[in-house]
Amino acid sequence: MTIPNHIAIIMDGNGRWAKKKKRPRSFGHKAGAKTLGACIEACARLGIGTLTVFAFSSENWNRPKKEISQLMDLFVRSLKKETPALHQNNICLRFIGDRSIFKPTLQQKMLEAETLTRNNSGLVVNIAVNYSGRWDITQSTKRMLERISEGKLLPDDIDEQLFESFLSLADSPEPDLIIRTGGEIRISNFLLWDASDAELYFTPVLWPDFDTETLNQAIATYQTRKQHCEHTECNTCETQSDECLSSNSKC
Repeated sequence: MTIPNHIAIIMDGNGRWAKKKKRPRSFGHKAGAKTLGACIEACARLGIGTLTVFAFSSENWNRPKKEISQLMDLFVRSLKKETPALHQNNICLRFIGDRSIFKPTLQQKMLEAETLTRNNSGLVVNIAVNYSGRWDITQSTKRMLERISEGKLLPDDIDEQLFESFLSLADSPEPDLIIRTGGEIRISNFLLWDASDAELYFTPVLWPDFDTETLNQAIATYQTRKQHCEHTECNTCETQSDECLSSNSKC
């Protein structure tokens, strides 16, 4: 059975998980950080090539200042603690999103983690921080316009392949499977361009409770969909399957 090469995850539900336990939201974020570490280990064992996680969206700045401050502190502590272990396990860590708004200390920690793990050949982990799909498309467009104004690019040179080369995940394959935890059924401005042909999997499991079994269930669902699509041979059949038509799948 085909293992997805690139899995992306919208990690949702930390606050609700903490509320159910009558604990502060920060307690849920700490638990979510541990879950991410376990998820990275599981993906590495399974032979997944790339894991992209939505850690902090552009919209998250609307949260209470205290919660944001706690999140940033947790981010710094996690980088200091986890980066050496990730490096030892041959994992390559990258960050996508507009990091210019973060404090210099956090920006430096992100740069140090990327530099240390840059040449590792194992699982690539992309962490989306201060990221949104609309921002990604906008910044890609701006960068192309800059090239045009500098005389390094002609408008007629622009096609999908060139546009993608300016996106945050230009060095990664397109996601095969996007998982969202927490019960919401939307992608919330995440990887809007990159998700065009990905399989979507939504689970009510809150992120801190996301475990290897839940990950395997998502992968099994992905495999079933792919197997069904291959069997229908929808590119050559006179009548395409409803599933392939609805997902615009390249089966």
